Amino acid sequence: MSKKIYLAWLFTLSILAANSQVTTDPEFPVINNSIKIIFDASQGTAGLKDCTGDVYAHTGVITDKSTSGSDWKYVIASWNTNVPKAKMTRTSANIYELQVTPNITDYYGVPSSEKILKMAFVFRSADGSREGKASGGTDIFVDVYEEGPVVEITEPSGSSILEMNEAISFIARSSVNADLKLCLDENMLAQNTGTQITTDYTFTAGGNYSLIAEATAGGVTVFDSMEIFVRNEVTIEPLPTGYKKGINYIDDNTAALVLYAPLKESVFVIGDFNDWKLQSEYQMKKDSDTFWLEIPNLQKGKEYIFQYLIDGELKIADPYTEKIVDPWNDQYIPASVYPGLLSYPTGKTEGIAAVLQTGQESYNWQIDDFEMPDKNKMVIYELLVRDFTSEHSYQAVIDKLDYLEDLRINVLELMPVNEFEGNSSWGYNPSFYFAPDKYYGPKNKLKELIDECHQRGIAVVFDMVLNHSYGQSPFVQMYWNSSKNQPSAENPWYNEEHNFQNPDAQWGYDFNHESLYTKELVDSINSFWMSEYKVDGFRFDFTKGFSNTSWNSSSWGSSYDASRIANLKRMSDEIWKQKSNALIIFEHLSDNSEEKELANYGILLWGNMNYDYAEAAMGYSSNFSWGVYSNRGWSQPNLVTYMESHDEQRLMYKNLQYGNSSGNYSIKQLSVALDRIELNSVFYIPIPGPKMIWQFGERGYDISIDEGGRLGEKPPHWEYLEQSDRTDLYKVMAKLHELKQCYEEFAPESYSYSLNGYIKNYRLTSGENHVFAVGNFDVVPANANLTFPETGKWYEFFSRDSVEFSKSDQILNLEPGEYRLYSTRKFDDQDEITDITEVEQNEHRISVYPNPAEDILKITSNKMIDKVEVYSMTGRLIFQDNTETNTKILNVDSFEPRMYIVRTFQNKRVQNNKIIVR
Repeated sequence: MSKKIYLAWLFTLSILAANSQVTTDPEFPVINNSIKIIFDASQGTAGLKDCTGDVYAHTGVITDKSTSGSDWKYVIASWNTNVPKAKMTRTSANIYELQVTPNITDYYGVPSSEKILKMAFVFRSADGSREGKASGGTDIFVDVYEEGPVVEITEPSGSSILEMNEAISFIARSSVNADLKLCLDENMLAQNTGTQITTDYTFTAGGNYSLIAEATAGGVTVFDSMEIFVRNEVTIEPLPTGYKKGINYIDDNTAALVLYAPLKESVFVIGDFNDWKLQSEYQMKKDSDTFWLEIPNLQKGKEYIFQYLIDGELKIADPYTEKIVDPWNDQYIPASVYPGLLSYPTGKTEGIAAVLQTGQESYNWQIDDFEMPDKNKMVIYELLVRDFTSEHSYQAVIDKLDYLEDLRINVLELMPVNEFEGNSSWGYNPSFYFAPDKYYGPKNKLKELIDECHQRGIAVVFDMVLNHSYGQSPFVQMYWNSSKNQPSAENPWYNEEHNFQNPDAQWGYDFNHESLYTKELVDSINSFWMSEYKVDGFRFDFTKGFSNTSWNSSSWGSSYDASRIANLKRMSDEIWKQKSNALIIFEHLSDNSEEKELANYGILLWGNMNYDYAEAAMGYSSNFSWGVYSNRGWSQPNLVTYMESHDEQRLMYKNLQYGNSSGNYSIKQLSVALDRIELNSVFYIPIPGPKMIWQFGERGYDISIDEGGRLGEKPPHWEYLEQSDRTDLYKVMAKLHELKQCYEEFAPESYSYSLNGYIKNYRLTSGENHVFAVGNFDVVPANANLTFPETGKWYEFFSRDSVEFSKSDQILNLEPGEYRLYSTRKFDDQDEITDITEVEQNEHRISVYPNPAEDILKITSNKMIDKVEVYSMTGRLIFQDNTETNTKILNVDSFEPRMYIVRTFQNKRVQNNKIIVR
């Protein structure tokens, strides 16, 4: 006797969905017989509807050795491999057949020791670009049977939730003539003899029922059963005041769930708290287009996994959840990155689920009122957590903050860290906008990273992707047109099609930024990260997509777009309402007329200078002038120029591959190539306005962006710090960053420049102080004809030499790649980095304590201290003491509680310490 029991509605749903587009001949496939698979390409997702090319079955089996209902075994061929035995035969429009012969076992090559439970299918075009799946994008499964009689319930099909007071047809089929019965729980509904039994039934009460089919033939009785749920009418009740979309924690034992779902009829909550079963008490109430439900009797601090079941067909995680469980990717997250990660409820549900937890322990922030650096002094470091260290974790970045602090960066820009599809990614395929990606660690580790940055005077900016989402986003899934494989017209947040017809400007599914619902969502996302994580601002990806203006197939949408500007200004205003000094950075890269308007509004904009800086580094003609904000007609220094970002080929790679040469001077030599990046840096970092560097550019990262695939993982090569030529570059950049942040000349009152050609120079002036830089970007020696702004003594920063100019006009002979940075006042030489992990400890050791300080701050040394200055994080002088002593005691009880820089001068050297006053 065999017995096939569908333990829950979810199994029923997957089987019935498959049967709607795949049938078999014979109707009941037997393992030891051949069968014919008949596929209707117009059903399910209809991704192969009207396909004109060859179609193949990507197919395997589910066996008793499979670890889950989606663990395929004995797959015939990899996705893009076309083998004759998997090729479908087109018999008519959109109808295909596949002969599985000589029998199912031999076709798949399954050993006799393993039992086949189902055949699994996804149908695809020959090139793999189109696919046919079951409705909802799931795999297609076909049950297989042992020899002997079989009975199967074939109706009801479709939704697993039935309605009260509606006649329902129950149908079961048998593989042979048999005595048939249909029972609902303990009640007999019908019986007859034959191969099919049918009856109609009307439910008058909601709840859970079991439908059982029985067939007896030749003394053998077999069964099939189906769990049925009949829903009650939806309760209409106003949403309680103060409840927001997503998960609301009412107290330590109660959570309230709120889902905005217009046009939906019913929503049930299923999860750990009800053993993933449909129950009447977990049917959500409704207020207009919003569903809500309070979940009581939760255990404080316990994590519960749950989903929404919408209209009996679609299961989604809460789109506002702060944590998900992923059946496909969580298993590859090591415990060292995320200890105690929840296990997926295999066998109880499918797809991504959300997590709720009452009584969570809040993070203890050390910095509550971070002071933002002046934009003129910003050095932004773009970092991809995945590739920054081999551990790919927030903790690993925390462990390297000394390295970044020694580099003197003051803004850390993290590439997307909210949940994205898969584990290894740049993050521009977002799925959940309120949940930190677990591949990098727990959420409190992300908070700790931000807090640790703030303690070091480093602002934190998140890279935010609000141009598009991908298919795992619940916002996409809730309103989906499976026949067209795109968002449906009813979707409140997305356009049906991209407004960019250019395929290179299309990613995922396009947000409708003219929609009030999208605007609300955007504002809630930005607000969440600023309030919950104390993020200092955002870099927004591809902001040219923030309108519905139509652009043709060759356009990148760079022309002026008034509706786009209005949307972007509106979003920025909402951010500034919550945090008046928040950094807002756009990857816009449009025509200057539009960027100028946005820049003058207070928005920072990326300025891609990769081409010219790469040409200059390689020893070819270049022009840096477009990297000067005033040259674009902007009134504010809101241009974030960069030599490299995540998107461009690395300068050092180009130097080593394509560098110019003359005689013995070759840029393809490593030491010379690194020196050229130093030269670039002198003509990049000090230029007025914020600057951005891509991770590891400071040590001459020379791995091609295309190694392992453009988006593929790249090795961090921390061992590069063992090479003095690379650490020399690090030191040069660190010194330039320090100068930019500490001296007023680098936020100049006036400046001039000649940045075209091979000999480049610029002048920066503030009051009576001048800076003058000159560099030879050629590969041969050259004379530089220069006019200094004044005569007298000038100090060259890197050589620590001085020179007297008796006249303004000077001719300087420069070797290829040589640079000089002159100033009319002598800049302090910062503590040099000898071992990147720590600042050199010299005989003039200075201690600054306690830190944090409340009433007094002590500064002590075994040698005489000449002077102490205290600056705010924006560079304003707060305190100065010129008395010479070994110990200084500063009264700081009148200081505002925040972070400060203490500069201690001793024997012509200066040490900087960041301290917190509470």
